[in-house]
Amino acid sequence: MAIKLWLAAAVALAAQGSGPSPSRQDDVPKILERQTQELLDAITSGSSAVWERLLDPRVSFTTEDGELRSKRDMVGDIRPLPKTITGTITVTDFKATVHGDVAVATHVDDEHETFHGHALHCQYRTTDTWLRTRGGWRLIGSHVLALRTDPPAVVLPPAELNGFVGTYALAPDLRYEIRRSGDVLIGQETGRKADTLRAETRDVLFVPGRPRYRKVFLRDADGRVVDFAERREAWDLVWTRETRASQ
Repeated sequence: MAIKLWLAAAVALAAQGSGPSPSRQDDVPKILERQTQELLDAITSGSSAVWERLLDPRVSFTTEDGELRSKRDMVGDIRPLPKTITGTITVTDFKATVHGDVAVATHVDDEHETFHGHALHCQYRTTDTWLRTRGGWRLIGSHVLALRTDPPAVVLPPAELNGFVGTYALAPDLRYEIRRSGDVLIGQETGRKADTLRAETRDVLFVPGRPRYRKVFLRDADGRVVDFAERREAWDLVWTRETRASQ
């Protein structure tokens, strides 16, 4: 009996000394980060088997352009890239929170691509939901959002800058004033702090750091700015010009 007890104790101590179990919650974020990188690597290598293994059969996948896709759709899209396209996607800023047998992860996917000899750089913010199964952690939900960056800015001559200066109204109690300070345009909405404006084209301005919105200016037959449309995706809020710089 004493020998059996000693053997049992020795086995237990050996197990404790072998390191933490992969199933411990402390290790889950590392497991999920590794599996996420496997999925992204499989996109560029064309290995659909990885997606077949790590996606739950009932996964709900929302792409960066808003399309809802099934496991069959996602696995079917994984194929080797053409010879004219190469690239890598790296997981960054990975964070995961475990809630029992469910984990929610968020990460930025940093993509560098060469498209027919041209370099492209894109980033995506992804939120994933994972489920612990007998076979390991499986992806049951994913939502991908393409991160926007500021467009290249152009330099406009002083006369063009002066053409924007004035006050525009959206409602009786809501106005937007554009001022000029040297070679810089300043825009300020009623009750908000002033913003620097940059030109994307002659008639399109944007606020650095907020590329989701554009200010698209409209001109009359003489080429003078009359209004601007604040464009949010496909929706416009039209601000009507009230005053000009000369007034």
